[in-house]
Formats: sequence, structure tokens, C-alpha cells
Amino acid sequence: MKRLPRLTRLAGLEPLVITPDSNFINIGERTNVTGSARFKKLILEGRLDEAVAVARQQVDSGAQILDVNMDEGLLDSRQAMVDFLNLIAAEPDIARIPVMIDSSKWEVIEAGLKCLQGKGIVNSISLKEGEAEFLRQAQLVRRYGAAVVVMAFDENGQAEDARRKVEILSRAYRLLVETVGMPPEDIIFDPNIFAIATGIEAHDNLAVEFIEATRELRRRFPYSHVSGGVSNVSFSFRGNEAVRQAIHSVFLYHAIRAGMDMGIVNAGALPIYDELDPILRERVEDVVLNRRRDATERLLEIAERYRGRKGSAPVEDLGWRQLPVADRLRHALVHGIDAFIETDTEEARQQSARPLDVIEGPLMDGMNVVGDLFGAGKMFLPQVVKSARVMKKAVAWLLPYIEAEKQRSSDASKPNGKIVLATVKGDVHDIGKNIVGVVLACNNFEVIDLGVMVPAQTILDTARSTGADMIGLSGLITPSLEEMSHVAKEMQRQGFTIPLLIGGATTSRAHTALKIAPHYQAPTVWVKDASRAVGVAQTLVSPEQRQALAERLARDYEDVRKRHHNRGSGHRLIPLELARTRRFRPDWQGYTPPAPLHPGLHVLADYPLAELVDYIDWTPFFQAWELAGRFPAILDDPVVGAQARELYRDARQMLKRLIEERWLTANAVFGLWPAQSDGDDVRVQTDAGERVLHFLRQQVDKPVERPNLCLADFIAPRDSGRPDWIGAFAVTAGLGIESHVARMEAAHDDYGAILLKALADRLAEALAERLHQRVRTEFWGYAADERLDNAALIAEAYRGIRPAPGYPACPEHSEKQTLFELLDAPAHTGIRLTEHFAMTPAASVCGYYFSHPDSRYFVVGQLGRDQVADYARRKGVDLQQAERWLASELDYDPA
Repeated sequence: MKRLPRLTRLAGLEPLVITPDSNFINIGERTNVTGSARFKKLILEGRLDEAVAVARQQVDSGAQILDVNMDEGLLDSRQAMVDFLNLIAAEPDIARIPVMIDSSKWEVIEAGLKCLQGKGIVNSISLKEGEAEFLRQAQLVRRYGAAVVVMAFDENGQAEDARRKVEILSRAYRLLVETVGMPPEDIIFDPNIFAIATGIEAHDNLAVEFIEATRELRRRFPYSHVSGGVSNVSFSFRGNEAVRQAIHSVFLYHAIRAGMDMGIVNAGALPIYDELDPILRERVEDVVLNRRRDATERLLEIAERYRGRKGSAPVEDLGWRQLPVADRLRHALVHGIDAFIETDTEEARQQSARPLDVIEGPLMDGMNVVGDLFGAGKMFLPQVVKSARVMKKAVAWLLPYIEAEKQRSSDASKPNGKIVLATVKGDVHDIGKNIVGVVLACNNFEVIDLGVMVPAQTILDTARSTGADMIGLSGLITPSLEEMSHVAKEMQRQGFTIPLLIGGATTSRAHTALKIAPHYQAPTVWVKDASRAVGVAQTLVSPEQRQALAERLARDYEDVRKRHHNRGSGHRLIPLELARTRRFRPDWQGYTPPAPLHPGLHVLADYPLAELVDYIDWTPFFQAWELAGRFPAILDDPVVGAQARELYRDARQMLKRLIEERWLTANAVFGLWPAQSDGDDVRVQTDAGERVLHFLRQQVDKPVERPNLCLADFIAPRDSGRPDWIGAFAVTAGLGIESHVARMEAAHDDYGAILLKALADRLAEALAERLHQRVRTEFWGYAADERLDNAALIAEAYRGIRPAPGYPACPEHSEKQTLFELLDAPAHTGIRLTEHFAMTPAASVCGYYFSHPDSRYFVVGQLGRDQVADYARRKGVDLQQAERWLASELDYDPA
């Protein structure tokens, strides 16, 4: 049997494989009572549902591992760890990532290990209590199947110099590997990061000691990893965030180069190393690398200049305009400045033998710098998209000259590769795809973007006629997953051998392995986000690297399929009828559902956009640009704050203009009707007669005190004797967007086009928020005294919920058809449904209104055969159709 390569393999419900090509691994630490005052308060007060929401926010913000720590004197830490891990294990969207059990108490760690599904990490063990206890704990970690963090701590205390760090951790490594039998790839070293520039001479070399220890540990033990808490290094400059930012940036620059590949940055942003104020960078580097005896004093001399600044870079001037033209072009590309690009491009053309030399020379040099910085995590997507705008404008200026010389076809620079991108048939969302296209183009790939709602045969015909090296499919809604499988089947049937890339919010490694890759024999690669696209594409155009990737994917996908087949208790389902007996049962006799003040259908055409600005939730806006963090804290985020502020400024400027110039039209329709639940259905009474809404019920086995929820549970049953009501709505803020997007794309302004689409999405969500507020306070009127600010609205502090078809509480998209018929949404709003039930314009939202005070959001999760068959019967469709609609929720293989 072929041996798998030595790679660190962790898992929640989904695998996390750490390869030499992986970026820095982020560990979400806010589920730690010692590091988060809010989380500690929630745990101490027993508000576990809210504590689970903290974990979910960490996952949503991009954490790849979740650190859980319950070490608090007022807690039963062992019981708190068990309770919390069991809660998040029942939440698939959280449980999909690995857990790091973090405690200084072994009994807490062991109790946590007994709760883990998948493969987690123990943080931490050390030799401080001697070899016998170290080996006992390590053997138990090995028996439980976890990876382990090992501290540089022995019987004589914590190691400060590199020699002792390496000595202690090498000793620990030998014990772990030779005595315990732990694989090297399951070992993570923490060589201890200490504060520097404290004024104590003995501390001056501590950063160097960590860096040198890291370099030696990675040399000796290449399959193991190095982690650390970066904020410790700058502790002596607390209160001066700009200097702390610079210290973190310089320290990580050198530590990562030495081999540090995991960790957490808690305080201070990470400005681009190369963009630090040169004076500050030099003096910080003197301190971090201990290059001068007076390094601390020299840094203190200038530190006050930066106190209170949001970033450490000086205010930009136009001094770069005095540079030679090649350097000016490079600077413009790296900084995304297009104000002078045509002038500088023309100057470069006049100095060159051929117009093409400008592209192959300074322009590509600049884009190579952009690609390197982005790949190293020193630039972020908004910057890259701006760089692409500059490049496109420069190329557009040169193109007539290239064509005039008739050299374009024979002398044109050969691209790295050619890729056809498309949002699949039935889906209209393309922001993520557009970003991927821009990033690939920045790295010299020829991108053929076919747009949205593209039929399979159009994609394949284009790939064949253009000689594409690969195809990239994108989609947001779950029916798109089935369409991607169809494209894969057609590629196999029609004899394609080029790689297939899969991306989009609903896609995953597991779904690709289970539902798409089996249909196509060539490499089928899931691309998590734009930052991974370039590396994947570059690998696939190299025959040798492509073969190695194909072999690795085959092994990884087979592992996924085996885990899916054998997952057992990870997703143990109960029979549908038993789940129904465990339904949520409100006290209907002690509760009177509120009747609407203004029942029936209501249309709000041309809704004023200016009214919606204060209702925008900006956090998803930044997530669309792959900037992780919550608004407004993201503006001062440890890593992305500077870019978030710049992006936010651009967004506010465009928002002001689109409102003043009426670029977009917003429409809304909603209805409030009598309703009663009937099992898992809700029967709605309208002027045109009865309509039935079909909902799904949780089937995962849960503790008896946690009911198996269905949305129908929140509506009074027919036999309760209580009249009840339900609402539905559809809103859009995307009418009129096409002409403005086309105008920007014609001007080579991808940044502006993507910015506008992202803002339209936010305005549609803001209209949904504002409309729901008005329904609660004016039209339904059950919360007439509600007084909530936008932060409270975003936090859903109000009574009632507005779940949407296609989302976790009601994941079946075809229910939009009934909802649209109830509202006559196309006539009243201009929104249409595609054949796969995506809404167009894309900046549209629809959903239901529930008023019950105990109504809440939940994840339906996996479904058994009995429920899918029951759903097909209730809906009046055949079983195969229901299985296609619910493909991503099935707990079984329909085949």
C-alpha cells in the first residue's frame, strides 16, 4: 500500500491538511476565557448559546483552528470544557474546523479530548514536571489521536536562549517520536516569545533567540511546526500601537522566513514590511535583530512621533514622481495609483524599442511584486484589484500601438496559462469569480470570463475553441453544486482532460470529493478563496506539478470519502418520526399570537436609498473582499486595518455618488397572512386561497433538552385553537446596476465594478433589515415600542426572525417559487427566479417573517432517506427531484 506523504492532517468535520505551500495558519482564540473578557462573562453567566455564537463568529472570520480554554478560578473548568465542546459539536458550521484544547490542567485537557470529533490539538504539554509525567500525558494524547503543542519548558524553567529552546524541544521530540510513537507531523513547537526593548540588557536578544531556535528546529524536524504568541514581543511598547505594529511586522517577516508557520497576532496591525517608514523600520529591525547596543534607546527616541497614529507609514507624497519611469510604473502598480499611468506608460513606450517591451518589462515587474506580496500575505484583495485596474489601463494605452505594428500575434508575451471562468447555469452571483479572475490576470494568466448563468455546453465549447488550459466554475446557491456535477460529467463524456477548478460560497473540499470529482478523471480542485487560486493555477500548468497534485488530490479525496462513509457518531441521525416527537413545543395555551395591524400585501416601490445607509451591515462587505473581521473593529484590526480603512473610504465615496445620481433602484414587497402549522408544513390563507409552505426538521441526535427544530414549530398548530400569522418578503437594490458595471468594465475599472456590486448587495440586505424593522413596529406592530440601534439590529436583538430559503434553517431553494407566487414578486419588484431558483438582480433578498418570541435561527443539517422521501411526498415531486434539490444535505448516497 502506498504511504501517504508526511503532512499534518487535522480535522473537525472537514479535514485541514497543512502542506509546505500552506499560508500562515490562523488560530481563533476568542473562545478562551483568559483572552476574551466577553467570552469569559458569557461562560460564567451560563449564556452558552451566546458563547457558541462567539465560536461561530471565529469560524466565519476565517479561523482555521478554534482554541478553547476554560481556565478560570470561578469555573468548574472540566465541566465547562465538556459542556462547550459538546455544544459546538452539534453545530456543523462550527464543528467543521479542528479544535485546540487549551488548558494548564491535564484533567481538563483529557476531558476535552473525550469530546472531540475529528482530530484536534492539545495545547500544551511540557517537561516542567519531568519525563514521567510528560510521557504519560503524551501517550494519552497519542491514544486520543490528537496533535500536540510542546512548550520550551523543562524541570529548570522556561528556555530563553536558542540553545536551551532547541535542547529542550529536541529532547521532547525524541521522547515523543521514539518512546511514544507520535508522528513528527503531529508535533508543534512553541519556543516561547518574550518581550524585547524592555530596558533590561538580558532581554535584548530574545527575539533573535526565538528566530534562531525556529530556524534550527525546522532544519532538524522538517515535518513538525513552530507556533507562538506574537503580541508578547512588543509588550514594552503597549499604548503605542504604531510602534507595536512595526515590531510585529518586522518580527514576523524574519520569524516566518525562519520557519514559523502557526500563531496568533493579538495586538497591532501588520503593515507591509516594505512600506514601513524607512527610519522606523531600520530602528525596529535594530531592536528585533539586536544589531546595536543602543537599539532600544534609538527606537525610544523616535517612538513618540508615531504615538496615536493608525499606521506607521508616513503620509504619502509625490516624491516617487521623481523616480525613473520604470520605477514609477512599478510604484503605481504596487500602490494602485492610476492618476499618472497613461502619461508614464507613454513615456516608457517612447523609451522602448517596442510597445510590448513596456508590458514585458516594468509592467510585469510591478505585477510580479504585487503577486509576491499577495502570496506572502502582505497585500490584500482590495489592493490587488486596484493594481489590476492600473495594469489594464496601461495595457489599453499600449494596445493600439501593438496592433499598429502588427506584432501582437507573433510577439505577444506568452501567458502563464489560459482559463475559462463561468458562474454556472441558474446562478447569478459573480463577485467572488470576478475577484479570482482579477488575481489570476495579475499573475499573467489569460482569463476568459463568460459571466453568469452559463450553460454547460457553452463553457465546454469555449474551452475547446480557445485552447484553454483549465476551466473554473463558480456558484453561490446550493443548486449550483448539482450543476457543477453536471459539467464534470459532460467534460468526462466529451473527452476533456484539462483540470476543473471549483469555487464559491457553498462549495467545499468534502462536496468536491464526494459529488464532483468522481464524475471526472482529470484533476478536480476545490479553490477555497482568491488567495489560493494563483498557486493552484500555476501548479496545474506545470505537467510535473500537475501530476503530483493529481496524486495528492486522489489520496485526499479518497480519505474524505472514507471518513464520510464511516463518520458514524459524528452525524448520527434519528428517525424522522422520533425527531418530530422531540419537536419544539411552545406553550400555545399561555400565548396569544399577535394579529397584524395592517394584514395583506404591501408594495414599496423606489425605496429611498438614503434611508438605508444607516442600516448597512458592513462586516459582510469586508468579507466579500476577503478581509476578515467585524465592523467597526476591523478598521483598527491587527492585520487588515489599514486596507479596511482605505476600502471603507472608497465605498463611502461611491455610496454617496450612487445615491445622489440614482444609479440604483430599490423595490420591496411583503405580505402578512393567517397561518397554521400542520406537522412540518405551514398552511397560509390568502385572498386567492390556501398555499402550503414545506419546511425541514433537524434529524441529528441531540440531548433531550435541545429540541429537533423545524420552522413550522414557531407557528400555532391547527389543533391549538390559536389563530396565528406568517409574513413573507422580497426586496432588491440591484435594478439599474448593469449599465454602470458595464461602464466601469469598459474603463478597465474592475475595482469600481466589484465595489458597486458589493455595495448593491449591502443595500439589499439593509433594505431587508429596515423593512423587517418597519413590519415589527408599524405593519404587524407586535413590537411598536422597539428602539434598537443598527448594532442591535445586526445582533438580532429584536423579537422574531426572517429566515430565507436556501439558508440553514430552510435550505431548500425551490420554496422561493411558492414565496414569489404569494407576493407576485416579479410584478411588484422586478426580481425574477432562474431555473435553479437564484434571484436576479443578484442584489436581492427574500424570506419569511416569524413573530413568536422563542423563534430562533438554527441549522437543519443532514437529512435521512425517510425525511427526504416525506418531503417529496408533501411537496408533490418525485424522490429524485427532491434529492437533487437537497443534494448538499443528504446523509446518504442516492446512488
